[in-house]
Amino acid sequence: MKDKIYKYSPLFLQNILISIFNILAYKKRYGGRYSFFLKYYKNSKNLSLEELKKIQSERYISFITYVLKYSKFYEKLYQGMDITIDHIASLPITSKEDLQKHAQEIHTIPEKSGIKSKTGGTTGKSLEVLFTNEDMQERFAILDSFRNRFGYKLGKRTAWFSGKNIVFENDVRKNRFWKTDYLYKIRYYSTFHIKKEYLTYYIENLIKYKPEFIAGFPSIIFELAQYGLANKISFPPNTVRAIFPTAETITPVMRSTLELFFKTKVYDQYASSEGAPFIFECENQNLHLQLQSGIFEVLDNNNNPVNEGKLVVTSFTTHGTPLIRYDIGDIVSLSDSVCNCDDNNPIVHRILGREGDFIFSTQTGKVSSGNISDTLKGIHGVQKLQVVQNDLKEVSIFLIVDSVYFTKNDESLFIEKWRERVGSQMNIILKRVTDIPNEPNGKFKMIKNNIKHLI
Repeated sequence: MKDKIYKYSPLFLQNILISIFNILAYKKRYGGRYSFFLKYYKNSKNLSLEELKKIQSERYISFITYVLKYSKFYEKLYQGMDITIDHIASLPITSKEDLQKHAQEIHTIPEKSGIKSKTGGTTGKSLEVLFTNEDMQERFAILDSFRNRFGYKLGKRTAWFSGKNIVFENDVRKNRFWKTDYLYKIRYYSTFHIKKEYLTYYIENLIKYKPEFIAGFPSIIFELAQYGLANKISFPPNTVRAIFPTAETITPVMRSTLELFFKTKVYDQYASSEGAPFIFECENQNLHLQLQSGIFEVLDNNNNPVNEGKLVVTSFTTHGTPLIRYDIGDIVSLSDSVCNCDDNNPIVHRILGREGDFIFSTQTGKVSSGNISDTLKGIHGVQKLQVVQNDLKEVSIFLIVDSVYFTKNDESLFIEKWRERVGSQMNIILKRVTDIPNEPNGKFKMIKNNIKHLI
């Protein structure tokens, strides 16, 4: 009902409704202990590696004690096992399937008292997890302490490119692909209309809006930067202070293109909707594990420690749906380098997960991996998803589902989300299957675009 009210309201009222939604959301995010956590993380950026490891150990003890007291799943799973941090490698690894199948036993709080987070599916699966209010406040404080280092704070003029469905037919007719929260100075740009003939309107509006910061799906912002450079559009210097990519891997080509067109620096960060601990990029553009937020293990296929392998995490900000030795589905490469910035956390060479592939629609243009993963938000029972495009006018979506939870309503909503992204003319073939094989290299590929040569 509220979506319909928003859709058919005049523009000024739509902008007001966005502000009201943000006010309600920010009360939970920035209330309670948020200020305490923000001050704590700002004051801890000069800690030595030994001090950081001590904090990590202390937080692990507190976290695991809480989890064993309130989570039936972990209490049963760890019965009779040594749960100390020195023996964490002996504990079983948990998966997305575990969180899906055993959600009620894993949760430590009732759904009504937690903050729900519906994750997308960058690895082909969707989840719904719970956060306590304090967890959510700490996570936003951690994220803001990172962005604050580059001048950002809530209320600074910001351009956001994420999977919000905010633009409708009337807007498209007027070449208007954005909506604005004037209270918090955030302009949300549609990521569903990145099509060649529309890109000039995006860039013209960005130049007019003069955002100090740009955040969101890097593949979308990259499209704009490419177009701007190719058409010799000069973005005003000394406008954007930093770009913060989210949800997708940023490649070297993306980074250099964004920095060249917008005349600023890109600062990357890694986390996840289900609550993974954080990895932040410093002013030297080195990625650092944030040991205060959790434990990071990089393992091979036999679960032995390696310098490059699958990332398994234990997150201290997931008291509602605890993540302990959780296989996040991404590949990470560690580095032995030492950075001369004031963050003494270990360095990550690169993050190989969340590849920025895309599907192409003749109506809406490129549909990024971030937008595709968001089609799973709020959809129940999807265990795995793969999208294959062999034709400009058709896309095949392969689904492994639990038919008990994946209802007709879920299927209808899923198709509706895809229509929002690819338009009305694309033929969408939905196929329920029992298996989706990995690639020959052992990795799972959620998006397989076989027509890039036609674009």
